Amino acid sequence: MYRAIEDFVNEYTNEAKATQRVLDALTDASLAQRITPELRSLGQIGWHIATTIHEMISRTGLTFASPEGEEHAPASAATIASAYRSSVAAVLEAIQSQWTDAKLADSSDMYGEMWPNALTLRIFLSHEIHHRGEMVVLMRQAGLRVPEIYGPTREDWIERGMEPLV
Repeated sequence: MYRAIEDFVNEYTNEAKATQRVLDALTDASLAQRITPELRSLGQIGWHIATTIHEMISRTGLTFASPEGEEHAPASAATIASAYRSSVAAVLEAIQSQWTDAKLADSSDMYGEMWPNALTLRIFLSHEIHHRGEMVVLMRQAGLRVPEIYGPTREDWIERGMEPLV
């Protein structure tokens, strides 16, 4: 868990940049990509990431702007990417302006359980990373190039004249 707001801000800023690269790589046509008909599409997962920022973090009492239309993903990849960018900026500003480090120890009702705010931030970030991983698989299925996240992708290795590992 986080002991200082600055620690969360630094980690989330880096992870949000990676998520933004994933969202920016989507195309309108790719948003419909699914593993099976009953599971979320690539667009729905991207929209879920963008809207969960407000849905989850506002439960701690923080107030900040949220994207409209939380249930249905837009048909525009650019709209999803833009909504995420705005949501990230809004939540980071809210955390830094409305909380002090001491607020991380306060608890909030999160889905029927009391969680310390520091734990909520950890679970929130893990949730985003989890869904970003799902998106990467769907992006490959849709024929999109996956951006570098924690290291070079297969395509990056090839472009650098190196043999990608299997």
